[in-house]
Amino acid sequence: MSAPARLAKRDARPRRGAPEETRRRLVAAAAEEFNRLGYEGTDSNRLARAAGYAPGTFYKHFRDKREIFLAAYAEWVDREWEEVSAALDLGGEVTRRAGRIVDLLLAHHRRWSGLRASLRMLTAADPVVREFYRGQRRRQFELLARLRAAAGDPPRPREQDALLLFTLERSADAMAEDEAEALGLDPAAMRALLVERVTAAL
Repeated sequence: MSAPARLAKRDARPRRGAPEETRRRLVAAAAEEFNRLGYEGTDSNRLARAAGYAPGTFYKHFRDKREIFLAAYAEWVDREWEEVSAALDLGGEVTRRAGRIVDLLLAHHRRWSGLRASLRMLTAADPVVREFYRGQRRRQFELLARLRAAAGDPPRPREQDALLLFTLERSADAMAEDEAEALGLDPAAMRALLVERVTAAL
């Protein structure tokens, strides 16, 4: 790579001190910490240090631990739907596409099972988190409708989409936390049933 190309590449990257990059690093580190330790197992000072910053930097970007948790959850939703969209873009036979979507959802929920457990706890206990969660759910309805429209599919009742999302999300959480196996259920059979649900929705 030539010197001008290296310089252009370096200049294209946000500087470590740029506010948007600092915020991104804080959110990414917080997501990992919440996933590993749970919401109650960490604090803002630890979150700042995990991102490589002094604790005072945290409060330049977030009011408190709850605010950064909500930012981490919004990023989680974005990432999940980006993966779903990419899986649909790969095309193929409908059952194959449905299987791909189910597998990526299961992997995503397994990877972030600690974050998801904290989300469920906070949604039950904290009205601010509950309303934010419901706002993200409304956004998921819109994302699903947009995916259908992009594929040329007709719209469906929101209640139908809600049941699909509730089923996928709760099932993925249960399988990520080995709840199915603990209850003597066959994970492969559950996956097959989820693929059937998604196939019917595509």
